[in-house]
Amino acid sequence: MKHADKVIITCAITGGVHTPSMSPYLPITPAQIAAESLAAAEAGAAVIHLHARDPETGQPDQTPERFLEFVPQIKRGTDAIINITTGGGLGMSYEQRLAPALRLAPEIASMNMGSFNFNISGIAEKRTEWRFPWEKPYLERTRDLILSNTFAQIERGMRELGALGTRFEFECYDVGQLYNLAHFADRGLVKPPFLVQCIFGIVGGIGPHHENLLHMRAICDRLFGNDYLLSVLGAGRHQMPFVTLSAILGGNVRVGLEDSLYAGRGKLAVSNAEQVTKIRRILEELSLEIATPAEARAMLQTKGRDNVNF
Repeated sequence: MKHADKVIITCAITGGVHTPSMSPYLPITPAQIAAESLAAAEAGAAVIHLHARDPETGQPDQTPERFLEFVPQIKRGTDAIINITTGGGLGMSYEQRLAPALRLAPEIASMNMGSFNFNISGIAEKRTEWRFPWEKPYLERTRDLILSNTFAQIERGMRELGALGTRFEFECYDVGQLYNLAHFADRGLVKPPFLVQCIFGIVGGIGPHHENLLHMRAICDRLFGNDYLLSVLGAGRHQMPFVTLSAILGGNVRVGLEDSLYAGRGKLAVSNAEQVTKIRRILEELSLEIATPAEARAMLQTKGRDNVNF
């Protein structure tokens, strides 16, 4: 993989998995998402990964209009790269999931690299009180949910967003999805450098064992050679150990309340910036430098902040 002198920190601000009852600090409203994004960028995040939510209930909302309530404000307040999800919320159609990225034409959009069982129903078993009636059924139904990312869907997303100059955060939840990415790369549908986001700890995906990260990196080396940048996220309690190992191995890191609600054992993170500050401190103690947004743009070869539709 590309061994850079500096580490790109991505911060995923709110996501579409956690629900409001799980943490009072989960940003829901446009104002909260914007404020959390700007604070995370100020703390050192070069990339801001964004989902949207209904400001009244906190339910995932993938309408372009909802994103436009906060994305322009974030752009005005920071030079950080804005990354728009195409994952959306669980159970959404692919058309719904693509809509905001197609409308906004961001520098980066996420791109899930395969269908798989995405099961977070266990979270519902640990809680008895809920703020909103949608939360518990939303989690429980994932026992019977396939997160659909067929070859036809992936190709559509690559072609339509690629035509806008958008590059991708390739989200890979298992080893086979790395081979899916290689398939599309061999066909010329996507060009290097590839930002390969390896994800550990989701039930239905690859397990949260450090040996799996070493294996995923070895497969990436075999498939992509020097044409990719490794990044890693660990779900829940696995967040900091996995991203730290990624950096030690020469990769990049992703933190944020989408991936974990905690800042330590039993301690809820009070903000996304708290997690960014923590991983930055760890990286600097390891004598690793943090990439600025300009440096991240050069590493990822994005089209630039002025070539977006917001």
